[in-house]
Amino acid sequence: MALIVQKYGGSSVGTLDRIRNVAARLLRTRDEGNQVVAVVSAMAGVTDELIRMARELSENPAERELDVLLATGEQQSIALVTMALHDMGVDAVSITGRQAGIFTTGSHTRGRILNMDPSLMRGFLNDGKTLVVAGFQGVTPNGMIHTLGRGGSDLTAIAVAAALKAEVCQILTDVDGVYTCDPRIVPNARKLPEISYDEMLEMASSGSKVMQSRSVEFAKKFGVIFEVRSSLNDNPGTLVLEEHPNMENVVIRGVSIERSQARVTITGIPDEPGMSGRILGVIGEAEINLDMIISNIAHDGFARHSFTMHSSDLGKAQAALKPVIAALGSNAKVETEGGIAKLSAVGIGMRSHSGVAATMFKALGAAGINIGMISTSEIKIAVTVDETCIEDAARAVHDAFGLDKRPA
Repeated sequence: MALIVQKYGGSSVGTLDRIRNVAARLLRTRDEGNQVVAVVSAMAGVTDELIRMARELSENPAERELDVLLATGEQQSIALVTMALHDMGVDAVSITGRQAGIFTTGSHTRGRILNMDPSLMRGFLNDGKTLVVAGFQGVTPNGMIHTLGRGGSDLTAIAVAAALKAEVCQILTDVDGVYTCDPRIVPNARKLPEISYDEMLEMASSGSKVMQSRSVEFAKKFGVIFEVRSSLNDNPGTLVLEEHPNMENVVIRGVSIERSQARVTITGIPDEPGMSGRILGVIGEAEINLDMIISNIAHDGFARHSFTMHSSDLGKAQAALKPVIAALGSNAKVETEGGIAKLSAVGIGMRSHSGVAATMFKALGAAGINIGMISTSEIKIAVTVDETCIEDAARAVHDAFGLDKRPA
């Protein structure tokens, strides 16, 4: 008897008919002789509506109370899915994040999993019950409700699979796998049969909406092989696993885009030790995630820092930087730019193949697309472009690497 963890996203439980469909899939999986644990998100649109109501009442709602409010979305879903299972004759029980033994740390609305105590879940499974677990939430060591940030249900599913030592973890969503690019942007994008943890992590952190990046990190750390597949059909999905030698034969695995980016450039920074730490330290204290970071010394002897972030964090970054810039002297200035997007080409084959950057830049040049910032890692090349050009840029790079064709 295999233990299978299945995660269902908000669109998969977005209506009562879809909830019945999820219950039917769980019943079918159980009837095949498996123990089943479902991790469920809030119904599509519910979290956004809860946030809207909170902000209508308060311009800056307390994050502790936001956690209490937002956690109710998943609790609604698990109760409804469990009721549907009962109606089909399945002995099922719903479980909150706290009951699942998910202990968290960090700031409210951005919790991180600290450890897990799956003893209650194991007890229910030993009694023959199907479990329906609330995603996206846990509890702090002192008992406070804590949410895990956008996409946190993915992290819950991976953590539950690791804690219960499940044979399979399936991330079921409204897409049937991981594609070489978003098919809505690149119509000839191809579904990947498999992808490495590192490639999936780079694509997730570069704008791919299929998986939350922290959940991929967690899976890699604990060796949880998972499959991304559709909740609306039975087609094979994409396996995410540790890399193997044959994977390096594919130079580029996929192209991802991230819209709504902003750039901050600080000029006139004294060329002295500790300046970077001082500037980036206040950004970190404000809990702003930076992406591309470029630093150099200008001809006038002053340092220059540029970095990108999500445009929604721009105002918070400007406020955090204001006292630091004032203390650096009259030469220090901050420039900001919105309306940009990031394009990333990802593949572990970059380690053993040359000319990848040249191919990418030539394709963008031929398409008449100007490049802003450039950032590279061992398996990724990322550039910023004007947001109005991002879809053309994605298609140009996707075609340049022939990603619509299956590798030989």
